[in-house]
Amino acid sequence: MSFPVVKNAGYVLVHTPDMIVQNGSTCSTERIVNPDSEFLKEVGNHIRSYEEVVNYLPNQVYIGNLRPEELNNYEMPWYNKEYKGERTGKFGEITPQDEFIAIMKICDSFELVELTEEFINEVKPKIEKNYPEFKEDLDKIKPSDLESDKHLLDEHKAEGLYHDGKLVGIVKAAHDVDVNLNAHTIFENLVVKASGVLAAISLLRNSSINKDDIDYVIECSEEACGDINQRGGGNFAKAIAEVAGLTNASGSDTRGFCAAPTHSLIEAAALVKAGVYKNVLVVAGGATAKLGMNAKDHVKKGYPVLEDVLGAFAVLVSENDGISPIFRTDLTGKHSVGTGSSPQAVMTSLITAGLDRANLKITDVDTYSVEMQNPDITMPAGAGNVPEANFKMIAALAVKRGDIERSELKTLIDEKGLPGWAPTQGHIPSGVPYVGFMIDDLSTGDKTRAMVVGKGSLFLGRMTNLFDGVSFICERNPGEEEAEQGASKEEIKKIIGESLRELAANMLKE
Repeated sequence: MSFPVVKNAGYVLVHTPDMIVQNGSTCSTERIVNPDSEFLKEVGNHIRSYEEVVNYLPNQVYIGNLRPEELNNYEMPWYNKEYKGERTGKFGEITPQDEFIAIMKICDSFELVELTEEFINEVKPKIEKNYPEFKEDLDKIKPSDLESDKHLLDEHKAEGLYHDGKLVGIVKAAHDVDVNLNAHTIFENLVVKASGVLAAISLLRNSSINKDDIDYVIECSEEACGDINQRGGGNFAKAIAEVAGLTNASGSDTRGFCAAPTHSLIEAAALVKAGVYKNVLVVAGGATAKLGMNAKDHVKKGYPVLEDVLGAFAVLVSENDGISPIFRTDLTGKHSVGTGSSPQAVMTSLITAGLDRANLKITDVDTYSVEMQNPDITMPAGAGNVPEANFKMIAALAVKRGDIERSELKTLIDEKGLPGWAPTQGHIPSGVPYVGFMIDDLSTGDKTRAMVVGKGSLFLGRMTNLFDGVSFICERNPGEEEAEQGASKEEIKKIIGESLRELAANMLKE
């Protein structure tokens, strides 16, 4: 059986300025431990407008209007560079907060979201214009008597929905005592679901695939939905598929901290290669907890709060079409339990395992996509340039293996690496932001081979001190789908035809 292919990708950013202050973990924690802090008084003055977010260079890369390499043409920091961006791009769009709140209501299956009539009157025409996919769902965006339920906010039985600093709705708890169904958790989960739906829609808009042909969905964000009896039981995948109109799909959730998207793409490729499903959609929504995560450092240094968007993505893995990049399921890498946690051990297990199986050198890969965090966000916070650090380790490993000379270190980093552009949404930057560009590079572009690497910090869950990571390699499609013995379908037909003619001729002679 031939290798599966990576067929399409969709990417969405959602600008959520009010959620930074109301729902981001940094601001939420600060309100509890230090409610009168100078940071809370000042943070509102450092929040960007929707237009500024659209014009931000890394965001335009994320939705496909700029190539990652074009960021090298601009001196850092990037947030203050003049550029005219667009809401929509080749891979997706940047959604404004008011429209996203309305989409959260569309994704609400249990009447837990209430919105004011004034807000609905303002936002509903925008949904009609920008999301024809929700034509059948517009009747769900109906007003509630918010005044009678405002007391739920004071009783911590609801989370507020704010736009332009004004309360426009609430998300109610789904249970009186179950912490897994409290208002905070329901809010986070609805955000994951709604942003995942937008990512799926973006992929479908940019793809020729029929929605009914998608068999299975794997959701790989960092949140978990369940109740008191099965915390994290799921299932975001099927919930997203339902709203996105994937009526023939089933699905399940995969969790692995930041590495989950790469795990999920490997699982999707394995399912397709095994013939279990023909088309598998991998999707992930965004995390409100990560909004403004490094806001204290940004505010302290006079930066805007750059973690002001939710990130979401979707990738379609399908049977070989003879065109799209093939997914080499035989060349994956993994960080096993016994690997060790040193940076060198981690990188060796992820980078060289797959290469060695094919007798490839590190230089035989044209592009490496690692943790593609935007350095504009991480450097002011003291976390450095994460992609650059990863590429330096890959180059050092190439020297150690004898693939390059020490004098070629910088050349390899420049040729094989990319500047970071993804928001710090945990799982979102971990290798997968490049997949959309990879499809182009390995089909219509001039590249032959790329590697995607996802890494995760399992110790955050306090169950193990281990790191985690997996990697995979994609290659340019050779064109004609090959049979197991190396002959094409047409060649096999020709051989069979010739054999039958020869057999018939011999029978006639007899």
